[in-house]
Amino acid sequence: MTKVIDYWHQPFTAELMKKAYIDDPEQGQVAKWWGLDIAGRTPEEFIADMDKYGVDKVLIPTGKIKSYMRQVMQWDFKTEEIYNTIKDYPTRLYGLHGINHEERMDGVRELERAVKEFGFVGAHLHTYGFGIPVNDKRYFPFYAKCVELDVPVVMQIGHSAEAMPSEMGRPILLDDIALFFPELKIVAAHTGWPWCEELIAMSWKHPNIYIGTTAHGPKYWDKGLVSYLNTKRGIGKVMFGTDFPVLNWPTCLKQIDDLGLRPEAKEQLLYGTASKVFKFTD
Repeated sequence: MTKVIDYWHQPFTAELMKKAYIDDPEQGQVAKWWGLDIAGRTPEEFIADMDKYGVDKVLIPTGKIKSYMRQVMQWDFKTEEIYNTIKDYPTRLYGLHGINHEERMDGVRELERAVKEFGFVGAHLHTYGFGIPVNDKRYFPFYAKCVELDVPVVMQIGHSAEAMPSEMGRPILLDDIALFFPELKIVAAHTGWPWCEELIAMSWKHPNIYIGTTAHGPKYWDKGLVSYLNTKRGIGKVMFGTDFPVLNWPTCLKQIDDLGLRPEAKEQLLYGTASKVFKFTD
């Protein structure tokens, strides 16, 4: 069985799920609209589920999401909140540090602290509610720090399902970032939909841009994306994730089996690409 890395999974405990999907009215409406499972699990239950479905490692962000309509923070998870959830499973659960450009250099220093003191393996950006594009110069200090620390940045790219301006995450904007920061490893999440071909072009052009498949079930993946990840052009450039509770492991893994991928493409999708990008060693 191919091992699995889920490069983006939301916090899973009952307390943190409540904070994410019940306490904020906008996120609560999304959870209700999509019928999300937000019951929550203990870390022990979570690890048992990972073992059941062959999931070797999971990355969990300290999400920083701002309401575009109300201009208040919807999610503002702290480093210690995520670390306390994952600390007992240091080879299975890993943190990603959420970026909020409004924190300025304090935020850059917290990114460094999360990586150096708490073992986080990357940064995470959800720009839409802030109302600025991913190539805005206000993010550049965070990108530079990621280069310095040699960690990737995961960022949602494509449309936003929430009441936020989707143009902030157009894939073509990654061109500017990759040209300015050729050493920055970028994981462009959520397949880039509806601009999948645009994101494929960026991934093909730039060695440091990778595509993440979160939030879109495999049976709905753009045909161009499936072709890309299953051929020489894209093997090793696409990685699997769920953005749970949006997606879950058993459904996604069954749908991936149904795609009929080449063995080497499936291995790179589920494990190899993320293992390389996040520098995991077996």
